[in-house]
Amino acid sequence: MTIWIDADGCPNDIRQIVLRASKRTETPVVLVANRELPEPKAPQASTVRVGAGADVADNYIAQHMARGDLVVTADLPLAAEVVENGGTALSPRGETFTAESVRQKLSMRDFMEQMRGAGLAGGGPAPQSNRDRQAFANALDRWLAQQGPD
Repeated sequence: MTIWIDADGCPNDIRQIVLRASKRTETPVVLVANRELPEPKAPQASTVRVGAGADVADNYIAQHMARGDLVVTADLPLAAEVVENGGTALSPRGETFTAESVRQKLSMRDFMEQMRGAGLAGGGPAPQSNRDRQAFANALDRWLAQQGPD
């Protein structure tokens, strides 16, 4: 099993939580971004730099992940594709997406986009909190525990 990180939008502290877990469990991690990333300080971790453009990193992850892999992303279309392909999608806030929850979130996102376009809503998500980081770490630990020894 591999952990994939959609690193363009992933907060650094979440990346560090994953890298520490990778060291502890010897789980491979691949950070994918369309910009240069510092070399990860975990023996099982690597980076992939993709070309510039919308969804290039997402497409790379979707094409290279395998059934059972974990993908850390806040991107809802990518999360939907991961779940559809038999992977687990986990948001940096610790939410594990299901087929139903990601569909609901995509519908809400589209609705809010229409509202913003009409000038009836503004803003975006709240900044990442300590509670979000803890929820992420707990969800990651649960996923790792479910993988068990080979």
